[in-house]
Amino acid sequence: MRTHKKLLLTLLTGASSLLMAQSLLAAPVVLELDYEIPVQQNQVAFVPFAGDSVLSSVILNDLNRTELSVTSQGLPQQPRSINELSGTLPVWQSLGIPYLVVGSTRSNRGKIVTDYEVIDVKAGRVIEGKQTLSADNNSQSLRYAGHVIADKVYELITGIPGDFSGRIAYIEETGVGIDKTSRLKVMDADGENASTITEVNGSIFSPAWSPDGNRIAYTVQRDKSYPVIYVQNISGGGATTVTPYKGSNMSPSFSPDGSKILFSSSFEGSADIYEISAGGGNLRKLTNWPSSEVQPTYAPDGKSFVFVSDKTGFNRPQIYRYEFGSGRISKVSNSGYATTPKFNNDGTQIGFLSGSSAAIMNSNGQVVTNIGNTGLDEGVSFSPNGKRVVYASTQGGKGVITIKSLNGGEAFGKSGQGVIKSPVWSPNPK
Repeated sequence: MRTHKKLLLTLLTGASSLLMAQSLLAAPVVLELDYEIPVQQNQVAFVPFAGDSVLSSVILNDLNRTELSVTSQGLPQQPRSINELSGTLPVWQSLGIPYLVVGSTRSNRGKIVTDYEVIDVKAGRVIEGKQTLSADNNSQSLRYAGHVIADKVYELITGIPGDFSGRIAYIEETGVGIDKTSRLKVMDADGENASTITEVNGSIFSPAWSPDGNRIAYTVQRDKSYPVIYVQNISGGGATTVTPYKGSNMSPSFSPDGSKILFSSSFEGSADIYEISAGGGNLRKLTNWPSSEVQPTYAPDGKSFVFVSDKTGFNRPQIYRYEFGSGRISKVSNSGYATTPKFNNDGTQIGFLSGSSAAIMNSNGQVVTNIGNTGLDEGVSFSPNGKRVVYASTQGGKGVITIKSLNGGEAFGKSGQGVIKSPVWSPNPK
């Protein structure tokens, strides 16, 4: 439904500009703007940034995959700043869209500088003033700058930091048996810009990000060898061996300060949970049950961790919490089968595998969201702000990474070669 309306605006003219300028005295000119006003469900109007060919599409794509409804179509004007709304603010207010995002790019000493504003349309003011971001003049840096700007725009509108500048690590497998090749890959949170961090003949398991988003810990198992945990800087360089132990060394998890790693290992018998320096050394054993304890994950506050144990019986794994201060262990999950726990950013929710379904429970073990059967024995990983999750599945014989909003935003998938496993979302880079 659209409403046809005419609006008369009195503007001051000066030189060739229609911008208001109080220092200019000129005869008033009446402009008659004849336009259609759509009945809006959109929350944000986004005007592509002046002088830009890369950033705007990244920002618009990011914001459109949240619960915000964003449009760049049918706008009455293409302003670069709030100053260019001086005489046309009533037009924007008539559209019924609460927020307007405008901006422009410029070159400065080989850098691309972006100035942008998020405008509260009803109040006619810029939220927290003009924002400025500088980036190198290449496509990768500009794509990243677009994600950073989308983060800030989302935060200015919702009060919650965005989750677009974090990246997603995952495993891609092709071939089988001794011909299997596994690649640890990283992509942007919009599914683009994928790159391979490492490739091995064999299997890669359970990648985990460091809290600064610069390193990944992961397990490699080559033919006729024990699984070994490595730490790799995503910017390049060789991997560091963390666990030179003759056992099954699996499921690394970085401590919140990045100095330590939890993991499970069977080098002393049945699998137990250990803590070690992120560079190797200073090994400490934390569990000592006769059953198998695996898949440890630090809580965001670093005061506890969760893990999986089969102490209640074969094929009945449950999730438990270990408290560092007291050494107390308590059961968290309430379902008959619970594995692969991962916390959200504030520790109030845990993504896990409940039977054959990926699900989310609160810290008391109550299931609050059922994602469904993905075809893989894996749970979900939360985005940095906890508003979205990423998980792997198999669809039509292809491995697919799905990013799903938990509060009404768009879900989308990214397919790859072979089998895709264990996607995990990084924190936003510091």
